[in-house]
Amino acid sequence: MNSCVLMAEVVKDPELRYTPDNLAIAEMLVQFPGQRPEDPSATIKAVGFGNLANEIQQSCHQGDRVILEGRLTMTTIDRPEGFKEKRAELRVGRVHSLGSLASSAMAVPVAPPTNASYRSAPPPAATVPPRPAPAPTPAPAPSDELDYDEIPF
Repeated sequence: MNSCVLMAEVVKDPELRYTPDNLAIAEMLVQFPGQRPEDPSATIKAVGFGNLANEIQQSCHQGDRVILEGRLTMTTIDRPEGFKEKRAELRVGRVHSLGSLASSAMAVPVAPPTNASYRSAPPPAATVPPRPAPAPTPAPAPSDELDYDEIPF
């Protein structure tokens, strides 16, 4: 299954264009931090179609932080130098706005959690009371013949 959820910052305002069939297409560049603090940020093109393209163009602006849900695809581009280049792009299915970095209290991107942080967290407290154990059912009396139609698998 090809599913991707990405928290990123909009680097370039969305550009809205239309196909000859009047289908709206919005393209924007988004940037997300590397996995480790010393890794450089990565930039990817995010593309939305139809009504979502109009929504992206109206609500996303340079500097906004967004959560994008979609599918990763590879596109091939013919370069003027005579070779083909492959690029990854995100086909957006949903957009969740987190606001702009300037108006946010958290202006620094959050690093992904490490395995140590998962181990150090205490287990969640049980909020549901335990169920009483079911009453035992009596075992059937043994018989000489086995009925293979009653085997539960």
